[in-house]
Amino acid sequence: MKNKKEILMYILFGVLTTLVSWGTYILLENALKLSVFFSNLLSWICAVSFAYITNKLWVFESKSFDVKTLFKEISTFLASRGITGVLEIALVPLLAKWGFDNPFFSLAKGMILKGDVFYTEGIYSKISVAVIVVILNYIFSKLIVFKKDKA
Repeated sequence: MKNKKEILMYILFGVLTTLVSWGTYILLENALKLSVFFSNLLSWICAVSFAYITNKLWVFESKSFDVKTLFKEISTFLASRGITGVLEIALVPLLAKWGFDNPFFSLAKGMILKGDVFYTEGIYSKISVAVIVVILNYIFSKLIVFKKDKA
């Protein structure tokens, strides 16, 4: 039962983390007209900060705040998110440049979808890469970052 709760909490906060990431991405790319690369990088930083706090407190329920534990958690969390972050930061603009989003833009036009969000450059690449990143992040967090010591 505890494992089901953990997975449900990971999904809930994963959705919220994704909203933080995509919301800041859309804001930065559309409103501030930053490049796909910088919009994606800054949205990743916001999302990782949010994810560490929520994963520590509510998903994996790591209640220790001693310096040694915090250092281990933060450093391994940043390292693991760094790995998946590099994957995301590299793949999203690359897929967008290769035209990965174009069929989705056509589909959105065919469905007569209104709104800039459906036509934001790189958004469908970001969604696709996010699926892979979420799975890898859970595995890293569960097995490395917030690994429970066996008593």
